[in-house]
Amino acid sequence: MMYTKLIFKNAKRSGKDYLIYIVTMTLCVTLFYAFLSISSTHYHPTIGAEYNISLLAGGMKLAICGISLLLLFLIHYVNRFMLRKKQSEFAVEATLGMEQKTIGLLFFGETFFLLIFSVSVGILLGMVVSQVITAMLLASFGEPYAFSWSFFPDTVLLTVGFFVVCQILVGVGNVRILNKSRIIELMTANRQNEKPLHKSRWMPMICIFYGIMLLWMLEVGAVKYHFYFDPRHPLPVKLMYWGNVLFPAVTLLWAIAVSFLHRKIGFSPYLCGLLAGAVLTAIPIFSIAELEKAYFLGFDAPTLNQYLLFGVADILFIISAVMYLSNAALLYWKESKVSRKYHNTSLFLFGQLSSKLATNTKTMTIICVTLTFSICLFVIAPVLTGWSLGYLDSRAVYDIQISSRYNDVYEVENLPDTDYEEITAFIEQNNIEIKDDLTFSEYLPQKSDFHQRVKYDFPPLAIALKDYNAVRKMLGYEPIILKTDEFATHWHSAAEDKDIENYIAEHTLLETDAGTLKLSENAVFQEPVGESIYNLYTDVVYIIPDEIAQVLLPVQSNRFVMTQYPLPFKTAEMLEQLLGRSYPEDPDKDNLAGYSTTVHTTEVNRIIALNFILKASLIYGAIVLMVMCLTVLALQQLLDAEKNNYRFSVLRKMGVEEKDLHTLVLKQLGVWFGMPITAAIVVAMIVIGYFLQSVSAEISAYIGCGALMRQIGIIVGIFALLLSCYFLSTWLLFQRSIRSNSDSVR
Repeated sequence: MMYTKLIFKNAKRSGKDYLIYIVTMTLCVTLFYAFLSISSTHYHPTIGAEYNISLLAGGMKLAICGISLLLLFLIHYVNRFMLRKKQSEFAVEATLGMEQKTIGLLFFGETFFLLIFSVSVGILLGMVVSQVITAMLLASFGEPYAFSWSFFPDTVLLTVGFFVVCQILVGVGNVRILNKSRIIELMTANRQNEKPLHKSRWMPMICIFYGIMLLWMLEVGAVKYHFYFDPRHPLPVKLMYWGNVLFPAVTLLWAIAVSFLHRKIGFSPYLCGLLAGAVLTAIPIFSIAELEKAYFLGFDAPTLNQYLLFGVADILFIISAVMYLSNAALLYWKESKVSRKYHNTSLFLFGQLSSKLATNTKTMTIICVTLTFSICLFVIAPVLTGWSLGYLDSRAVYDIQISSRYNDVYEVENLPDTDYEEITAFIEQNNIEIKDDLTFSEYLPQKSDFHQRVKYDFPPLAIALKDYNAVRKMLGYEPIILKTDEFATHWHSAAEDKDIENYIAEHTLLETDAGTLKLSENAVFQEPVGESIYNLYTDVVYIIPDEIAQVLLPVQSNRFVMTQYPLPFKTAEMLEQLLGRSYPEDPDKDNLAGYSTTVHTTEVNRIIALNFILKASLIYGAIVLMVMCLTVLALQQLLDAEKNNYRFSVLRKMGVEEKDLHTLVLKQLGVWFGMPITAAIVVAMIVIGYFLQSVSAEISAYIGCGALMRQIGIIVGIFALLLSCYFLSTWLLFQRSIRSNSDSVR
């Protein structure tokens, strides 16, 4: 009973000191509960008979719980911070005769109580935040949102169980540490520093790793130059090829040559040379996406992924080098001007920053890299999910659609000739009301193209004018008109205007087995009409007169059905299984046509479920990583306040006013928070710019720049809010710590 009272007393007394820990854990529990609430067996939102929420429950639970394992590191780090902060207190208790095992159990009880408090408050807040997640989910399904207070017992048990298990695992480790610690170690713990920067081996190891990457970059750059370089290339492309060979070679030569003169030159100048080489090497690497888009260089996906890997390696090295050299840069800036060095409390500030940078550079680097990854996740989430939903609108256009593929058929006699009677029978058996039903064929302009099977060089298909107008009528578009000797084109919605213009300029005539057609005056249409009308690796379909189509070889059979009402999920699932058996995508036998089938209801359910899991996981992961980084930054500064309170008390005795001390603390926190966050934002902007440039066509077609900018604005707001809360809390607690310690010194 006495120990229980002591636990509650210590926890109550430590509440203000560990406010950031309590806020962080409460926020993590809130997010954990809110995102997991939709996977509860008691969660039954009203989304209509054509949707099935159970498709995303299992995936959501697995994704969120997997990402939440990162919180184990956060709990471990904060507990170690609290352990280090209270070691002098533990030393006093041990000196007075209390067993170290008992001290460890009391500390475990104290942290466990704080966790339970955080979990309780977090679950209550999670019930509110879960309404936001529900609104996001209903918006994905196109349903209106109405507030409904709900409680999910299974989600509560999972939340409590997860965080309690994490705390027990960490707490057992803390008890073991206290059992093995000597009293003298506990007393002197606050005087121990991390390993000095110049004695750490992490940066030399990073340099060795980067040297290996430079060798790989040089090899790949030389190979690509040999096989792809053409003197007729425009100057930007030539510079890219030369840069991908020259810059890695020069940087590698610097690394090898200076490594032999390391002791004479010093490690910092050596690293500065590598940093300059890394920046130059990154320029041609990150220009590839824009040049590929502008000039179509012909790089395949593995090559582009390879250069993306090189770009990531460059960025990681640049971040590590900048953080490592920050202390040397700070000292150089301080010594460059005497007035700057001795202005007011600047000498004290430089000493504080230099001592921290000299021991915590590795931590700063990891925080910067993690923040960069978090920011990228935040921005990439709406791009990927918006792309997926936009693609769904162009893929699942019809309630029922099925199309054959001739690409695996090698004899004309084996081409399918069917009207898909199984669909007709299913519609009659299930009394499905039909709004529109169209069966039609697509043709090869020239029969000789039937055997053309070179990847990326398949011939575009042609569709008869009456069938094309019937498709347009089904989708609510106006019909088009063609003369008997003309043809028009229909393009994929993701096709770029420049590509369309170039293609049209080069194909003003269309050679067919029934004669030559000329391009119509109104020749380009781009409304979404589904994916299945295009041949493999093509973005265009020819629209030809009906008389011409009758002479050509039909190679693809399509059936598009629009129902009067959306198909219920169970009915759509049965139809999808029937079509999968009757018209397999990949037949077991060779020389048979494959089929692509899409039932709108099941496809929408599947894509929306996967899309929501992806979006929720990326956002949740980004917030967790960001909270972890900001928590580590805050706790390190609060620990610094505990260790250096004597220095601040000396400043007070020397006559430094409280206003100047507040400014000093603000500058110190500004540098400590600002360095990794600013570096992370700059690097993230480069990575995000590269990514957005590589998918700009998809953004324009499926998302829209305006919608993307609004989503990015929300992300910036969330990041600014989190940063402001942590920075302000740290500033207030830092000042409270040095003020209270100063009062105790007096």
